[in-house]
Amino acid sequence: MPIDAAKAVAAEPRSAEIVWDHKDVQLYHLGLGAGIPATDPDELRYTLESKLHVLPSFATVAGAGMGIVGGLSAPGVDVNLAAVLHGGQAITLHRPIPVKGRAVTTSRVAAVHDKGKAAVLVLRAEAADDDGPLWTSDAQIFVRGEGGWGGDRGPSERVELPDRAPDRTVERAVREDQALLYRLSGDWNPLHADPEFAKLAGFDRPILHGLCSYGMTLKAVVDTVLGGDVTRVRSYRTRFTGVVFPGETLRVRMWTGDGRVQVSVTAVEREDAPVLADTIVEHS
Repeated sequence: MPIDAAKAVAAEPRSAEIVWDHKDVQLYHLGLGAGIPATDPDELRYTLESKLHVLPSFATVAGAGMGIVGGLSAPGVDVNLAAVLHGGQAITLHRPIPVKGRAVTTSRVAAVHDKGKAAVLVLRAEAADDDGPLWTSDAQIFVRGEGGWGGDRGPSERVELPDRAPDRTVERAVREDQALLYRLSGDWNPLHADPEFAKLAGFDRPILHGLCSYGMTLKAVVDTVLGGDVTRVRSYRTRFTGVVFPGETLRVRMWTGDGRVQVSVTAVEREDAPVLADTIVEHS
C-alpha cells in the first residue's frame, strides 16, 4: 500500500519559517472579493493598511500555504496527486493574527483514516511566533483508491442543520477573475486558471479554489453575525462538498446560538448545489 499509516504518523514533524506583512493580507482579502464597495468603511478594514485587520482564514495561505504538497511527500506517503482531493479544512485560533508577522510552522501527518475506497490524511500545521502559539490548521486530504486496509475510519464530521429557517442568509457574488486573483496568494494549480487543464480534470472551465470559498464564507459570517470583529473567531471548520465556478453566486445560510454559527453554502445558479457542509464557526 502506498500509504504506510504508522510510518506517516510517526515521522518527525517538519518546521519552516514563514513571514507576511500587510501586502499579503490585503492581497488575500481582495482574492476573497473584499473591497466592494471600495470606500465602504466596513470593507476598508480588509483593504486599507491603516485600518487593517486579518481574517483568521488567512492562516491557510500565510507564508504561501500550509505545505499540503509537502505533507503528501512525508515518509510513509507515496500517492498519485491526481487521486487527491481536499476534503475538509479546520483552523483553531489561539490569538488574533497580526498584520505583520514572522512565525515557525510545524507540520506533520496527525492521522490516517481508512474510509474503505479512500484514505484520509489529516495534515496538521501549527504556527507560533516569539509570543507563543498563533493557530493550528488541519487539512483533511482524501486519497482515492488508497483505503481498505482495515484501519480506523476516524470520527464522523457530519453536523445536522437546525430544523428551522436560517437566522441570516446572504449572497456573495464570485467575480469572473476571482480565481486568477486568489491564486496569487500561493495556490498556483492551473485547474483554477487554464481552461485546457480544467478540461483534462473533467470540468468545462476553471473552478474556484475551495479555500477561496472557505475564506469568503468566514468573511460573510464575520460581517453578518460578528459585527465585523475578526478577533471573536475561535475556530472554523468545514467539509468541501462541491465546486464553484467564477461568475457564480454563493448563498450563505447561517444559524446562530450558543457561541457558534452553523453554516450551509450553496451555488445559487445551479439550483443551490452544495458547496460547503458541516460548517461551524465558534466565537466569543
